[in-house]
Amino acid sequence: MRNYSTQMEAARKNIVTKEMEIVAKKELMTVEELMSLMAEGKVVIPANIKHKSLNPEGIGSMLKTKINVNLGISKDSKDYDVEMDKVNSAVDMGAHSIMDLSSHGNTQPFRKKLVDECSAMLGTVPVYDSVIHYQRDLKTLSAKDFIDVVRLHAEDGVDFVTLHCGITRKTIDQIKNQKRLTNIVSRGGSLVFAWMSMTGEENPFYEYYDEILEICREYDVTIS
Repeated sequence: MRNYSTQMEAARKNIVTKEMEIVAKKELMTVEELMSLMAEGKVVIPANIKHKSLNPEGIGSMLKTKINVNLGISKDSKDYDVEMDKVNSAVDMGAHSIMDLSSHGNTQPFRKKLVDECSAMLGTVPVYDSVIHYQRDLKTLSAKDFIDVVRLHAEDGVDFVTLHCGITRKTIDQIKNQKRLTNIVSRGGSLVFAWMSMTGEENPFYEYYDEILEICREYDVTIS
């Protein structure tokens, strides 16, 4: 039984994990060097405890550059097999991580298929999934709804999640009054901004950040 919750915690306890051994060998460094970087927060090994098929990689200072591939189910591309072919091709060509940006229909079966079959690190953007998961208008969602989707993705086995925590009530007016030609260029950021504007509430990913950290610690999920 593990006596640590996350790879970082293991590094800080001077516990060598199998993931550390694999990554150290790939990076041509000693496990001790890798652990030191991890303990300082300069390197992460995204490795959800439920992603059993994972071939772990390290990301961060003094490590090799990693290649990420974006894909996912959309209104225009609903075929799981087609997307899995993309996944397999990406991994065969050396991709280190797969970002599931699915934005249509029931995304969970595809996400679970990725966790079961893909050896690369897996990431998601929970806010993309929030509206389609609940099948409701964005403005009807509660802060808890957003956090519950983060938990769902962690429980399903994704290794890292992209969270849009930077927009707060204090910055809303600045964003509304800025003169950028393209406004907010982040899709996830735009969704959070729209929800905050419609409800008058604080950004759930900011307000409940401590709760999100507990979820991530439970499943060893890295925040991107």
